[in-house]
Amino acid sequence: MDEYDLYINGKKPSIGLYVPKGSNLPDLADKEDWIFDGTAARDLLPAGVIKDVQANGHAFRLMG
Repeated sequence: MDEYDLYINGKKPSIGLYVPKGSNLPDLADKEDWIFDGTAARDLLPAGVIKDVQANGHAFRLMG
């Protein structure tokens, strides 16, 4: 089963970033602002998030 690591932006907690489990964060200018928040199974995420991770290696999501 595919799993994805979730990082939350500490300065903007309404923004989440998903990457494949065990992957590094993408090259972000504000990398230190992202806090690991756990791992989610594929079936718990919206299809759009999975599609974006597959296409780009990461996906942003509004967590509100």
